[in-house]
Amino acid sequence: MTDFAPRSLLYVPGSNARALEKAQGLAADMLIIDLEDAVPVGRKDEARAAMRAAVTAGFPDKRVAVRINGAGSAHQAVDIEALAGLPIDAVVLPKVDAVADLEPVRGLHLPVLAMIETPTAIYAAREIAADPAVAGLIAGLNDLAHELKLPGGTDRDAMGHAIQAIVLAARAGQVWCFDGVYNAIDDAAGFAAEAGEGRRLGFDGKTVIHPSQVDPCNMAFAPSAREIAAAKALVAAATGGAQRHEGQMIEDMHVAAARALLARAGAA
Repeated sequence: MTDFAPRSLLYVPGSNARALEKAQGLAADMLIIDLEDAVPVGRKDEARAAMRAAVTAGFPDKRVAVRINGAGSAHQAVDIEALAGLPIDAVVLPKVDAVADLEPVRGLHLPVLAMIETPTAIYAAREIAADPAVAGLIAGLNDLAHELKLPGGTDRDAMGHAIQAIVLAARAGQVWCFDGVYNAIDDAAGFAAEAGEGRRLGFDGKTVIHPSQVDPCNMAFAPSAREIAAAKALVAAATGGAQRHEGQMIEDMHVAAARALLARAGAA
């Protein structure tokens, strides 16, 4: 894994050969080959075989993760066996309610992106993020909304406390955090608005479910030209300690943040 968090993490159904092939040419920072929700129960074996073939063939210049089935699933152990020896960057583990749920994947010695999808997981998120195996948290907001018994179509403001708790836990554990998916794949304006909100809340990037969402996601989570110019001006003006800059007081913390933004812009 690189030092820079992926902005866009695209789920690709492991059972969809066309989608796996198309993913080669997409600008997603990370591909998540999905063996869980996107794959019908009767096609799990097919999806594992397709995933292994695709990963072995390679995805040049792409970071690749695989989402396996979660705790309590009869498919999880077989998924883990299928990952052995593959050159992937991370394993995505759904339904992580406690640190104990990480045990089955420790033997893979891969960074884990843990999905926080239940009220129990929200309360355990800090301990999960602090575990050495965990590289990041993913907000599983569809499942969370279901677990919270929210009415269909509820604005995600109803999950505001839980969403911010995921960001807080990730920052306390010094790991990445990624916003949940946006289901309305034909609503480009809605997606852009939610992605922008996700960045303002502190997420590093966002999981996406359709190729059309990749470019807007990358744009939302990359520093804008205005932010880059402002960061360059701040770094150039800094002389150490507290000082006035363009009508505001800045100190070393602001300089460090500006340099980090410039480094992320360069990586993007």
